Amino acid sequence: MKENEKRRCEWCRNNDLYIAYHDGEWGAPLHDDRKLFEMLTLEGAQAGLSWLTILKKRDGYRKAFCGFDPRTVALFNDQNVVVLLDYPNIIHNKLKVLSVIKNARAVLAVQEEFGSFDAYVWRFVDNAPVQHSYTTLAEIPDTDAVAKAMSKDMQRWGFAFVGATICYAFMQACGMVNDHLITCFRYTEVQRLG
Repeated sequence: MKENEKRRCEWCRNNDLYIAYHDGEWGAPLHDDRKLFEMLTLEGAQAGLSWLTILKKRDGYRKAFCGFDPRTVALFNDQNVVVLLDYPNIIHNKLKVLSVIKNARAVLAVQEEFGSFDAYVWRFVDNAPVQHSYTTLAEIPDTDAVAKAMSKDMQRWGFAFVGATICYAFMQACGMVNDHLITCFRYTEVQRLG
């Protein structure tokens, strides 16, 4: 079967950037604190927008937020915010920009308490990906009880733009849940990674 003939989740079939993200990242268990911080940032940035919009701006976010080094971003001040609100290739929403700085500080706090951001977020799924077996996109929820618990706890730690829907999307992106359709070639690949 040719690369473009592989059976994939329906949401990614019409765009090369979507396909590359789906095939190489989405749903694969992620355990790197910087990458987890990146995905949390991007999921928060997506609120009210399409994921494709955010994927197109991903490199801009990486540059604007120093490769998602939480120690560096946590030191950003009002002047940095002014610069970021005019920075090319990111979403120019002040609340979203401020949330990245706030979230960097919260990442540092949970790293201090749990040893890593990874240890903090993965404890919500008992350190193992939840393997779903959906056959249609309509079956996949926007959120669940775990994402709601994560959202509530993250807010307690000072995170922003971490509503239950954003937390569930973050869990999907980082492989905490395997929401590839069972007909998708990545379903079993991701399952084996868990």
